[in-house]
Amino acid sequence: MRRSELTIDLGALRRNVRRLLEAAAPAELWAVVKADAYGHGAFEVARVALEEGAPALCVATVQEGVALREAFREPRILVMGPLAPGEEGLAGPARLDVAISTLDHVPPALSLHLKVDTGMGRYGLAPAELVIPAGTSVVGVMSHLATADEKDETFARRQLDVFSELRERFPRDLLFHVANSAATLRFPDAGFGAVRCGVALYGLSPFGDDPREHGLEPVLSWRSYVAQVKELRRGESTGYGRRFVAKRKTRVGLVPVGYADGFRRGLTGTEVAVAGSRRPVVGTVSMDSFAVELGDEQEGDPVTIIGDGVLAEEHARVLGTINYEITCGIGKEPERADVRYVDG
Repeated sequence: MRRSELTIDLGALRRNVRRLLEAAAPAELWAVVKADAYGHGAFEVARVALEEGAPALCVATVQEGVALREAFREPRILVMGPLAPGEEGLAGPARLDVAISTLDHVPPALSLHLKVDTGMGRYGLAPAELVIPAGTSVVGVMSHLATADEKDETFARRQLDVFSELRERFPRDLLFHVANSAATLRFPDAGFGAVRCGVALYGLSPFGDDPREHGLEPVLSWRSYVAQVKELRRGESTGYGRRFVAKRKTRVGLVPVGYADGFRRGLTGTEVAVAGSRRPVVGTVSMDSFAVELGDEQEGDPVTIIGDGVLAEEHARVLGTINYEITCGIGKEPERADVRYVDG
């Protein structure tokens, strides 16, 4: 076993795509594959999503879009982030759709999606400013929901109402889209013409709970192994800063994965599975290793960091963050990790 092994289950991905297609219908499902598909591999994810019926891909940068266009000649590819000066020259030949948040500089030769700020307080035109500039090819109007994943629906409903009112002001051939993964699963009336799903594609819950409660299957598994077992006597410690001092005779296993691989320094106290048993991470996580308290497990036993019931959502709660920050941060460099794709 290599020190860091990632398995991407394309079969689970296919089932998640089908689940979201069902939830979104009759709206189209657009697959968000930015940031290397949230750490899952943009090209493989895009291929599967397209095969399963998603007609469009969404990315953050022109460079991400150009790279995908080289592999996929037909689907719509939408660049959702702002273009830097001069990037229009990259987007045009690649036939990329582009989101724009200001009317100060409107590239006339591109397929445009006007981004309106309905309450996110991020990129976008104010609703009152939304017009279709003459001489441009505007194909869509989009917004983004700030609180679709929260229990209180009030603000999300307010944003949807604003967006619905805008829909009535513009031609019916324009494609309106606002829903993210959370809204797709939670608000059936948020579909409009298309939904843009990222996190749920990967079997990560947009609500931070168990994805299986929403009919989703985690796609990514992350494994390592126990490289060495140490027996600590009472008063002995492991790791920098002596953050874990044994109160009794304690066996610890050293796992050769650390924060340089994406297992964050703040994950002390989370749990991983060692030979199938849940065990706590103890002491300070190092750049290239962490320690786990053992029962009777032995050197060489497998360690599951994500998978086999250990959820990215659990690690996220320990860090006070979100599940897709966990998967986006996992290192996939071939010098440090093996990545394999299975399609079962």
